[in-house]
Amino acid sequence: MDLRSTRALVVGASGVLGGEVARALAARGAQLAVTGRDPERRRRIASELGVPGIALDLSEPTSADQAVAEAVAALGGIDLVVSCVGAVAFGPVTELDDAVMVKLFDANVFGPIRLARAVVPVLGPGSALVVLSGVVAEQPMAGMAAYSAAKAAMTGFDRALARELRRSKIRVLDIRPRHLETGLAGRPLAGVAPALGRGGDPRDAARRIVTAIADDVREVDFGSG
Repeated sequence: MDLRSTRALVVGASGVLGGEVARALAARGAQLAVTGRDPERRRRIASELGVPGIALDLSEPTSADQAVAEAVAALGGIDLVVSCVGAVAFGPVTELDDAVMVKLFDANVFGPIRLARAVVPVLGPGSALVVLSGVVAEQPMAGMAAYSAAKAAMTGFDRALARELRRSKIRVLDIRPRHLETGLAGRPLAGVAPALGRGGDPRDAARRIVTAIADDVREVDFGSG
């Protein structure tokens, strides 16, 4: 994919990794719109890059449709969507209550599925949908069973969607980053993070993600190298 002047919607750009992905795409010449739930952080990244900032809360069933419509209007269409959203929870399964698990799956699975459902109809041949899952989808961790299951569900969805869209020539790229220094582990829905060690640099991860987009690959597992 030639990223120069590609019309890209970065979802979750108000977060650390999403912001770095937006910056990396902008550096490659992409034409951007960015979303985020936090109004102030969304305003800052939109102002920094000089691009439209669009409100989007994927926990709201109709929010994705509205945000996609606004992005299409602002950009004249969409060629690339990058979803950088999610939440984490820690602790043994016996200590996770239903409310936490529902929030966990809503943030990591149902929200991105709502986004895919909204954006696929506006994508054309040669376009791409990029979804950040996690290395735990393939390498689940003790103390993170529910989170690992949610990420595995997202990867399974991505693979199935990729097969559905093959004839339409729309690429679905499943990205599975390892632990990154984004601060997410310090904001869990429940529990306390185990000793994860120092995470990777979000800027390096963003560059790797953008390179994968440009190189037309379909899956990137950060656990494999």
